[in-house]
Amino acid sequence: MNIEALISKAAQDAVKALYGMEATDKMTQPQKTRSEFEGNLTLVVFPFVKAAKKSPEQTAQEIGEYLQANCAAVEKFNVVKGFLNLSVGDGAWLQLLEAIDADDHFGTKQATDESPLVMIEYSSPNTNKPLHLGHVRNNLLGWSLAQIMEANGNKVVKTNIVNDRGIHICKSMLAWLKWGNGETPESSGKKGDHLIGDYYVAFDKHYREEIKELVAQGMDEEKAKQEAPLIKEAHEMLVKWEQNDIEVRALWEKMNAWVYAGFDETYQKMGVSFDKIYYESQTYLKGKAKVEEGLAKGLFERHEDNSVWADLTNEGLDQKLLLRSDGTSVYMTQDIGTAEMRFQDYPIDKMIYVVGNEQNYHFQVLSILLDRLGFKWGKELTHFSYGMVELPNGKMKSREGTVVDADDLMELMVEDAYKTSMELGKFDDMTEEERREIARIVGMGALKYFILKVDARKNMLFNPEESIDFNGNTGPFIQYTYARIRSILRKADSLSSTSTTSISSMASLSSMTGLSEKEIELIQKMSEFGAAVEQAGKDYSPSGIANYCYELTKVFNQFYHDYSILNEPDEQKKAVRLVLAKNVAKIIKSGMSLLGIEVPERM
Repeated sequence: MNIEALISKAAQDAVKALYGMEATDKMTQPQKTRSEFEGNLTLVVFPFVKAAKKSPEQTAQEIGEYLQANCAAVEKFNVVKGFLNLSVGDGAWLQLLEAIDADDHFGTKQATDESPLVMIEYSSPNTNKPLHLGHVRNNLLGWSLAQIMEANGNKVVKTNIVNDRGIHICKSMLAWLKWGNGETPESSGKKGDHLIGDYYVAFDKHYREEIKELVAQGMDEEKAKQEAPLIKEAHEMLVKWEQNDIEVRALWEKMNAWVYAGFDETYQKMGVSFDKIYYESQTYLKGKAKVEEGLAKGLFERHEDNSVWADLTNEGLDQKLLLRSDGTSVYMTQDIGTAEMRFQDYPIDKMIYVVGNEQNYHFQVLSILLDRLGFKWGKELTHFSYGMVELPNGKMKSREGTVVDADDLMELMVEDAYKTSMELGKFDDMTEEERREIARIVGMGALKYFILKVDARKNMLFNPEESIDFNGNTGPFIQYTYARIRSILRKADSLSSTSTTSISSMASLSSMTGLSEKEIELIQKMSEFGAAVEQAGKDYSPSGIANYCYELTKVFNQFYHDYSILNEPDEQKKAVRLVLAKNVAKIIKSGMSLLGIEVPERM
């Protein structure tokens, strides 16, 4: 049962009966009553005034009287100008609580065979460096979005496209050949992705020195960047790779295997995974074939230097390179090939790319090109564009080795959670193993929540110290509330005086009266979970779920501050409060899982 839907339908019936008007759902959607007025839900009557041919106050009065007489949920009402404030009876709130309690999947929808298939691409790492803070935001957003789309009744496929080819990969390979002395992850004790990242930084260091040297000899800087021996060697290596040179390919496979092992370890720590991983080394040829096909159809044009371009000036854009003069492909070509492979593999209804906002133009172009090539889904792709993560001391630069490494960050968060919990005395009665596990849950929860609570479209400043706080709008605050509720329920079970398994075990709930304002507020807030999940799915907004979890947690803590649960002498009131607590915990767990955040049973 949904009280808002019940009142909305009754309001439509009222308007039809009183004024002969057919009202829409939008017109009769009740809002939460403002705190300074009496009531739980408010109906705005201005849309009906013309049909009623009466003042807003008279119209509201008549509709209020109709609802009080014909809608079981409405106990009483008051009118403030054109606003009809409705007070819902205790019986209706308790029925709603009963419905919430009976539904293990409250607020979410289950996918069926007929559900649309949504593919979500996220992560998209390069095999020349480890994952960094920017990747952390991408992975967390992608994973959370997948959970939210599933919770809205969609079938979801989570994919990753690994950028395992191209000039940047050749830079790391070349640097390892020149200065690696056969170093391996085993010999160095480094994760494979970290090892390769070091050589990417080394390449850039030596490359800059060569540019500096050529400039000192009188060469223009832009020309020096092209003429430096290192970059020429790297380009030669790329051409050899595309020509399937045995030695280059063998080196590439060896070094990439090191990186993949490192990535897998990071993904596991982060709590994300994929249903299907694509590799650009496998997709770029598909893309090249598609571009050649488009060229033959006159969709693209070949320039004198043998490069292939798409003229997008009639779309209000510029010309876009698709194949270089030496025949090598660019990112756009690879994305065309990847798109074709995916739609061959899956009957996709919707494609969502989780990629930073610096690529807005890229996806605008990709959409046009896919449409031009005859892919019916070209115009329908969604670029889930998110802002950059900045640090208190500025932006990250991977070439210079100044990024915040994802592994280091996660380790720091877990250690900070351990230290803070020890200082606050939250670990006093636990084994060391329990402490470490809870520190992991809290540290990762703090990291994920801090990132996901921010509107994804905005740039954000990440400050680890602010995220591990057991008060305020943080992951640990919500996790601690959950653990507190679970502790209350365990104590109640041990006392075994009241059943907490189902509200239906209580006697005559419909006749019970005397729900407090805070209890009603809590039931009302819980009932909004489904709407929050639905809205987050429409807006692609994990931050909407984070905000809901925080608001629910605040409402519960306000209630718990004012009312005892276990020490309530009235057994019926105690039973209701235990069921309230149980379902708040259920919804917190469900909501936080949509963010990829675990909640501990004790803290």
